[in-house]
Amino acid sequence: MTDEATAPDPVTADGVAPLWSRAADRIREEIARRGLSEGSRLPPERELCTRLDVSRVTLRRALAHLVEQGLVTASHGRGWFVAAPTAPTPARDWPKDLESFTATARRKHMRPGSLVLRHDTVTASLDDADRLGVPAGTPLTRLERVRLLNDVRIALDRTLIVAALAPDLSRTDFREASLFDELRRWGVAPEYAEATIEARTADETLAGHLAIAPGAPVLVLDQTVYTRDRRPLLLSTVEYGGDRYRLRTTLQTA
Repeated sequence: MTDEATAPDPVTADGVAPLWSRAADRIREEIARRGLSEGSRLPPERELCTRLDVSRVTLRRALAHLVEQGLVTASHGRGWFVAAPTAPTPARDWPKDLESFTATARRKHMRPGSLVLRHDTVTASLDDADRLGVPAGTPLTRLERVRLLNDVRIALDRTLIVAALAPDLSRTDFREASLFDELRRWGVAPEYAEATIEARTADETLAGHLAIAPGAPVLVLDQTVYTRDRRPLLLSTVEYGGDRYRLRTTLQTA
């Protein structure tokens, strides 16, 4: 996966910003009004929830947005702090970079995590077998996770891996582990991917996993990931909440 796991400042259909975005604006305004400098500690989450009249989930989503903007940073077990100013970095060239969700999160100084929905072995369907270049019925490791950034639900990730290429994955706890890192341990590092991206709407099941409304827009990344020797390694479909993900790339003339 290659991504800029960020959220633009969205508005709803009636032109009103969602509650988490308004909460983020109020925190930003408070930092500016009080002249808080780098390293200043924000009030505890419980106090912020009371001040802003929002739930803990809404508050964390607002804070995650401010982390992505480089305004605040989290210290595990200590709370939230005003971040050090950083120089702007150029946009990533999306078509050429293959980066895991975990690596992207850490690059943005955010905390990745997963809720594991399924982690088992299935047999390849005709379609899956054709895409992976294996016989139908070949054992595949199935991994389905709700991906989190600072405890905010960002995406539903469904992955199928040729089991024989990394037979010990069944023992891995993927609540914290990076799939790409585990695959590298087996010498089958993901090297490149062929991907398609399209917009859809969330059905009730997906909406429940992502804590969004049924019918809300989602961005779907479907990809086949290959090893360096051009062997298909895995299939991955990642469905992002439409207001929680932004794809950014650089275009230039030939």
